[in-house]
Amino acid sequence: MFRKKKPTAVATGRKAEQLIVSGRTEAVASSAQQRIYMHENIYFSGSDFSIYNTLVPLQIKRGSVSIEHIRLSLVSVIQQHTVLRTAVRFDPIRNRIEQNIQPVTDDIYSFQHSRGVSTLEQLDCLLTNESTANYFDVKNGKVLRCHVVQRLAEGHADSLHEDDLIIFVIHHIAFDLSSYKPFLKAFELACWGNEYQESVLTIPQYIDFALYEQALLADRSPESKMNKARRFWANLMHGYDWDRIRLLVPDESQTDRHHSGRGYSTAFTINQDVVNAMMLFSSTKNVTMFSLSLACYYTFLFKLTNHNDDLCVVSSAANRSEKELQDMIGMFVNLLLYRIKIEPNNTFEHLVQQVQQLSNEILVHASLPYQQIIESQGKRENNILPSALFQYESSLLSITQKNSVELTVSEGSVVSGYYDRDLNHQNGTSLFDMSFTIIHDHHTRSNECFLNCSSDIFKHQDDVDLLSKRFQHILTQLFCSSIVGEPICDQYSISISNLSLNLPEEIGETQKVIFHRLPTIANEASASYAQARIWLDERIRFDPDKPQVAIYNMPFVYRLQPGHTLSIKQLYHALHLIVNKHPSLHTSLRFDIQKNLLMQRVITHEDKNNNSNNIFSIIETTYETDAQLNEILHDEKRNPHLFDLAQGLVFRCHIIYYKQIPSDHILSRKDLLIFNFHHALFDFPSTKVFHHDLNQAYTTGQLLYDDNTNLRYLDYAVIEQQMPMTGASMFWLDALHNCKLDQSLSLPYDRYRLSNEHRTGRGTSISFNFGQDLSHDFLIHASLNNISLEQLALVIYYVFLFKLTNGETDLCIGINTDGRYRDELNSIIGMFVNAIPLRCQLDPHLSFDKITKHVQDNMINCIKYSYFPLQRILNQHPNISNPVFLDTSFDFVSSMTKDEKDEIMIGDSRLSLLPYSIKISEDEIMSKFDFILSFQHDLNLNELSCTINASLDLFTAETICIVAQRLQAMLHQQFISFDCTANKPVYELS
Repeated sequence: MFRKKKPTAVATGRKAEQLIVSGRTEAVASSAQQRIYMHENIYFSGSDFSIYNTLVPLQIKRGSVSIEHIRLSLVSVIQQHTVLRTAVRFDPIRNRIEQNIQPVTDDIYSFQHSRGVSTLEQLDCLLTNESTANYFDVKNGKVLRCHVVQRLAEGHADSLHEDDLIIFVIHHIAFDLSSYKPFLKAFELACWGNEYQESVLTIPQYIDFALYEQALLADRSPESKMNKARRFWANLMHGYDWDRIRLLVPDESQTDRHHSGRGYSTAFTINQDVVNAMMLFSSTKNVTMFSLSLACYYTFLFKLTNHNDDLCVVSSAANRSEKELQDMIGMFVNLLLYRIKIEPNNTFEHLVQQVQQLSNEILVHASLPYQQIIESQGKRENNILPSALFQYESSLLSITQKNSVELTVSEGSVVSGYYDRDLNHQNGTSLFDMSFTIIHDHHTRSNECFLNCSSDIFKHQDDVDLLSKRFQHILTQLFCSSIVGEPICDQYSISISNLSLNLPEEIGETQKVIFHRLPTIANEASASYAQARIWLDERIRFDPDKPQVAIYNMPFVYRLQPGHTLSIKQLYHALHLIVNKHPSLHTSLRFDIQKNLLMQRVITHEDKNNNSNNIFSIIETTYETDAQLNEILHDEKRNPHLFDLAQGLVFRCHIIYYKQIPSDHILSRKDLLIFNFHHALFDFPSTKVFHHDLNQAYTTGQLLYDDNTNLRYLDYAVIEQQMPMTGASMFWLDALHNCKLDQSLSLPYDRYRLSNEHRTGRGTSISFNFGQDLSHDFLIHASLNNISLEQLALVIYYVFLFKLTNGETDLCIGINTDGRYRDELNSIIGMFVNAIPLRCQLDPHLSFDKITKHVQDNMINCIKYSYFPLQRILNQHPNISNPVFLDTSFDFVSSMTKDEKDEIMIGDSRLSLLPYSIKISEDEIMSKFDFILSFQHDLNLNELSCTINASLDLFTAETICIVAQRLQAMLHQQFISFDCTANKPVYELS
């Protein structure tokens, strides 16, 4: 009959099973085929796209090739490799999934020809569609597709030329990663004719592997390979709680639901220092990079799942141990369960050794099919899909190596692999709840990572991006000594439970809080901490009965750019829409005597109608001279009667026309527009929300939002006051232990304020530029010492205060933080700013560099817990009546000379924010503080400047001028002559 290849013995035991050429066209499906079939039909039956498409994109590198030649060659490959025309379907009579080789017909594969795909965007879209669209009919054997793409719309329609593409798409049920090489080899041979090809009936086909696998599984001898594996896996998975498998996020414990197949992906490259440290660890500890990387993933999952110590992830194995399988096209990949019990108080190094031992044991028993592995746990009936996948690829096996593939398809015609991006990892699909793939290139010493998450669980791309940052932060803690302040060899001794998922810029406790709409809160609640602080500040630090200057008016003055106009009618409508959307813009603050609380109340339209009040005010005035205009602008800033917090009048729009109000109500070049807010209900980050909604409302005439579910500032205020903040409370209690918060620094005051004397708000100001040389030295010092400019500026301030106060060493000042510690707060207009103390217990015998390190660490920790409200900090010190540390403040601002933030768009009109300085008189400014030092970093010029604002209640302008000169001299002494002062104790500075 048929000539058959010599049988090959590939197993040992009582009876050696052999892989032979059977010549059969029907048989039971292989375990891998069954798994893919079941998962696609059970878990992804409701998906509107395919998750199992595998792309093999090729590009014409040289020469040309006819499309007909491609088709004929492909048909030859399909004829030669029967798995590419094998149907997989369920046989209800035999109650099993079978495979059936189909004859070669014109419709056994899908073919498409496209032209004019000229741009990279078009090509990228086409490739993504190829990787996700439903082209296949597995039950009828259509598992292969060829799409030829001509980049140009003109030219020869019957042939492909340089840069054109041949895109093969193959269903995963017939193809795996290791099939790339044999498939491309077969295609190249087919392009050159059939003289090198053997008959289909003389070489093993994939169906023969399925028969061989079934024979191995049927061997019931106790010492057979498969039975040894069954005992191993039963022991490894004994007692595992499969209900935990989906606990990647809270409330995700269902295991029988359908999957959408949609997902979000992010790619990142691990920091080079981390990679070097990982490779060093791998070499010195004699562990594989696979085991080390998996241990890192376990550590990440342990923290992500709230210290779940019984972790199980799945990883794939090529499962081609037999020589005859190496060059066979087909689906061989097996899924292996890596279960480990974390010992939280043990070291990371101990975990790595655990994983190494586990990996070695699993590889011995890796051929037992996944269905058999889970059968011992009674989970085969549901073909339960693992939740988390870990995949490790070395550079020799990784997708990136396919770029080097070259095939000669005809005389002078060469095609090569096309991979401008990794479509297998970034195509918008997700097979598992979370997949982590690491591609390690030993030669370039690099680790490229892909994190892919199901959109059924992780709802936004930002969630996945954040997860990748958290994972990288875990690696940084393990492999970068600068993070934990320990040598790397000591870091490996850190217990896993001591690692943190929280990013340095994040706040830990606040992540546990859910900010949401509170249906039980209608229009009234207690004021927030930030609102109460501003309200009290106006009434306690400044005289409410005789206010001289408004401290908390926030006017933003805009002028149209040349050639732009603005419809006042549309503007009015837009402003009403904004005010309706954002309750903060019509919220009153009033002290309730009975409750002994400051209350906020949203003023409604009903309140307005009953009391004949406006929710906000719109004013129109005219000017003719610059002097008149300046007076109007100054009034917006300094007039304390513009707003009425008790009535909820906290926002106003002032339209200033040049000479006269136009009859067409169109704002033009010389007119001005002022939006003014009271700081108790508005902070600087609110401007972004206001501008966005203003533009949308003006352009579309509407603002879309759900007034029943929208998170309001009112909700934030209520939830904020319910937060326990235990960690922050402990931190601040420790940080301010024995700190004299009610004792003023001994600054060179010219006069003193009486205890019953209110502030006038009058101040003096002086500024100076660092200049190019001093700025350069300052920037270099910050860079060399790995410290931010703000932290270095703060060090300067502390040292200067030490000298200015004649040697005071316990220095406590105030700074403001924006207070928007959760993303959902960024869409709310309101007042979130918190003031916190920054304390430095300065040792004058230390050098400047050592003090710098101390201040840097302290500031990092203080900012980490800056969400703790100032009132709660002060409540920890009930004996303090007046927190005078706030009177001495610090500020640091980075900005461009011409900042895009200074321009806004309203519809098609561009407006510029006018910078202006509000002066009370020729020599006076407004001042909220007794003494504030502000550093400015001009990002455009990369130079710094400094401003000192001080209260005229305490200082004369001459004194502040001398203080500024002394600061300037100290800066030059410290940085221009740095070599001489670097190691000197700071008390020796003059």
